[in-house]
Amino acid sequence: MKIVRIHNELLGTYGDRGNADVLAYRAGLNGITSTVVDVSYRDAMPTDGDIYLLGGAEDAAQVLSCEALRGFDFSDRVVLAVCAGFQILGNSYYAGGVKHVGLGVIDMETVPGTSRFVGDIKISSDVVGADLTGFENHGGKTNLADGITPLGGVITGMGNGGGDVDGAVVGNVFGTYLHGPVLARNPEFADLLLERAVGHPLPRVNDALADEYAQWRRASF
Repeated sequence: MKIVRIHNELLGTYGDRGNADVLAYRAGLNGITSTVVDVSYRDAMPTDGDIYLLGGAEDAAQVLSCEALRGFDFSDRVVLAVCAGFQILGNSYYAGGVKHVGLGVIDMETVPGTSRFVGDIKISSDVVGADLTGFENHGGKTNLADGITPLGGVITGMGNGGGDVDGAVVGNVFGTYLHGPVLARNPEFADLLLERAVGHPLPRVNDALADEYAQWRRASF
């Protein structure tokens, strides 16, 4: 399995690079050999990846990453995009007070929020089949078009900015505002991405420490 970590020098502000390490580890528990490939914004994007990961960033880095990715087709791939990486998959987003054209993978728009949304967040995700926790730190409000499924409903926090839902799911493309890294805090989410990548269900792996940590975080707020 090839796990592609996209533009970590740009989209690595909030530690989301750890999502790749979690996927590689849990793939190994299932007997799947994996490789994490770091792709710079100066490099061509490989087309043979199994899972593609985008993380959070500041405004200038977000714009640079988006422009470097323009023309790459994410629509039929397994993708996890967090925060800034999530925003650039939409139709448009704001950075530095300027509206920018996104990649158009998800039918949504991100506009400036009324304040910055910072703090712990917990959502209930029917898509994953579990409550998910993380932390958020963003100033955008993401409006999903009709028919777009959110990753989950907000229990605590602001999520997409309205306090009702977080993220979006289109096929195998998953977007969220949850940092953490989100897959370290929510092993079920990592397993779902692995299952989507291999194309069939996987047995639940024995990782008691990860399960204990996830439950502790979920019970903490």
